Amino acid sequence: MSASGLRLLIVGDGKMGRAIEQLARERGHHVVGVLGAGDNTAGGGIPAMASACDVAIEFTEPTAARANVAACLAAGLPVVAGTTGWYDALPELEREVHGRGGALFWSPNFSLGVALVIEVARQAGMVFARQPQFDAVLVETHHRAKKDAPSGTGAAMASATADALGRDVPITSVRVGHVPGTHTLVFDGAFEQVTLTHEARDRRVFADGALRAAEWLVGRSGVFTMADLVRSHDGSASRERAQEGS
Repeated sequence: MSASGLRLLIVGDGKMGRAIEQLARERGHHVVGVLGAGDNTAGGGIPAMASACDVAIEFTEPTAARANVAACLAAGLPVVAGTTGWYDALPELEREVHGRGGALFWSPNFSLGVALVIEVARQAGMVFARQPQFDAVLVETHHRAKKDAPSGTGAAMASATADALGRDVPITSVRVGHVPGTHTLVFDGAFEQVTLTHEARDRRVFADGALRAAEWLVGRSGVFTMADLVRSHDGSASRERAQEGS
């Protein structure tokens, strides 16, 4: 199946699901179905549609994500999981992926820019590790309807920095208005401040990244993240890379 004509199942009919549906149609993909909560209790709507699809993209709620991902894996359907706040179940689902020879692509943020910024944050942590006079903090701001705090992206960015910095990076979460997502890493000294910011201006940036992930995932097996997609450049990264050491 060509990546330019995928048969997509979209799990979640909220703002992200609708944005993905619109962009997918614009790119020539076939949207087989869009499952809302009423059609998909505990992932129950997925098995009947899986055989007609090449890949699923899941954006729902933290309480529903685990069952949705598990249902996709059980049906042999590669799945791109964009919901955050469920990662305590990730180790169990990773084992299921490897046991079934399935495919899971998960990320707290599908912006390619964010994936690059996290890499830059890691490098910044290495530099500022030699400058203990600077304190580090991560500030993340999202729309008032976002339920998880801190955001998955904020946690990932802070963790990458902290690993390189050698000390914890606290996170401040702000929920206000209609902000799609802004993440700022701050290194604060007595006389100066250094900041690294990523600001999403439109929800379509996440829809674009999720579709890129779906196009890239088909034909691969293993567990992948945006780091794998970014590092693959033209998509030529090993299709079994995530299974190493499993």
